[in-house]
Amino acid sequence: MIINSSLRIDLVRAKSTKVGFANFPLSCRQNVTSAWSKFVSAKWKEASLKTSTEINSNEGSVCNKSMNIVWHKCSVEKIDRQELLQQRGCVIWITGLGGSGKSTLACALTRALHSRGKLTYILDGDNIRHGLNSDLTFKPQDRAENIRRIGEVATLFSDAGVICIASVISPYRKDRDACRSILPDGDFIEVFMDMPLHVCEARDPKGLYKLARAGKIEGFTGVDDPYEAPLNSEIVIQMEGEGCSSPEVMAEKVVCYLDAKGYLQA
Repeated sequence: MIINSSLRIDLVRAKSTKVGFANFPLSCRQNVTSAWSKFVSAKWKEASLKTSTEINSNEGSVCNKSMNIVWHKCSVEKIDRQELLQQRGCVIWITGLGGSGKSTLACALTRALHSRGKLTYILDGDNIRHGLNSDLTFKPQDRAENIRRIGEVATLFSDAGVICIASVISPYRKDRDACRSILPDGDFIEVFMDMPLHVCEARDPKGLYKLARAGKIEGFTGVDDPYEAPLNSEIVIQMEGEGCSSPEVMAEKVVCYLDAKGYLQA
């Protein structure tokens, strides 16, 4: 820290009289405080810049650290939690275009399972972006990270013995497959809301299709960004004739699947 000559004289005088900082002249105290603040700020920026430079110059540093960790196993495992809850943990991944009814189905499904005494939790795509994924955009790389994070959280819920319902567009097939790959076989149950684009756009519950068509939203799934339909979903929900089944009927289709596969008992 560099101190001007007049301030240095004031400091020496104060030290010789042993009066302490509180008895410095006001101007002296203000100068010391200002100088110290600038010094700390400069050092903080220097440290931050150094850290940033080190990270950028060694992209593998995080990965190297991750390789030195070991999974800590606990005596209470998933099977014990499932026994406690009298159900099997899994992830029900509801995918489809915006406006296809994903969130509607998720809420109807969690209500149906709740009425049967089953513990569920919904990870809604929009809700997650209010908190955990609030730092992400809708660019392809951020969309991939959005799905990766949701997949990891859903896996934790499943491991806890909870029936986790993820309701998210998840437009890219490889991202959905990546989420499936981190779960035990059978525990990732993909539900495809197979609704035509014109139906979803006619519903447009949030007015987003209209904005996308007007060029006010870029990279909107179904308009100027692709949706890659699932190839082998466990459950497909489609229109019946000119209309759609009620949310309760659609939810019951998923409940029947879960029951048949043994997820509604430990």
